[in-house]
Amino acid sequence: MALIYCVEDDEGIRELITCALQSGGYTAISFDTGKALYAELKTNKPDLIILDIMLPDVDGLTVLKTLKSEPLYADLPVIMLTAKTTEIDKVQGLEAGADDYITKPFGVMELLSRIKAVLRRVVKQVPIPEVILISGLSLDISKRVVMYNNTEVVLTYKEFELLAYLMKHKSIAVNRDKLMEKVWGFNYEGESRTVDMHIKTLRQKLEAAGCVDMIKTIRGVGYKI
Repeated sequence: MALIYCVEDDEGIRELITCALQSGGYTAISFDTGKALYAELKTNKPDLIILDIMLPDVDGLTVLKTLKSEPLYADLPVIMLTAKTTEIDKVQGLEAGADDYITKPFGVMELLSRIKAVLRRVVKQVPIPEVILISGLSLDISKRVVMYNNTEVVLTYKEFELLAYLMKHKSIAVNRDKLMEKVWGFNYEGESRTVDMHIKTLRQKLEAAGCVDMIKTIRGVGYKI
């Protein structure tokens, strides 16, 4: 569940946005000043910020520029929200680093749609490392080589894809249906226990190389690294 901060000095609009975010399945925390936002950022970093330009203490453009100038927050997506509708205002916001710009008045459905679009773009931009390393087990995506403490683990194509997906989602319990979809595809019509059989052989090969208990079984769910 994405955490979204809303910075808006108008109480009515702030409450409307907060309720809309919560109904959309997001965790929402709202602030009426830039100072209050700065204080919260010291303890928790959100997934996205909705930022009004006209704030009582420091204007939203200044807040935006401050965030983008700090390495910790430079990649934090920001949607500007303002009553200013002139082209120059929008250009200033976008050039300062805003990911989107919504003018008041706005519709709740439009707001939620814009948020989803920005979050999708951010997820797509997250690079997947060429080599994934977890507790001595390394998986080289481009070379398609798996090593455990300098010992190569020879895998079949599907075993490699299965291990790669689990390693990319470390600590997340992935159910069998998701693994079937991502590794074998939507239209696979083979044996329903295909995932379990491949997990079994994958474990055997990892254990033969000395890598024990890397893949955990989550009862009633599936598997995780």
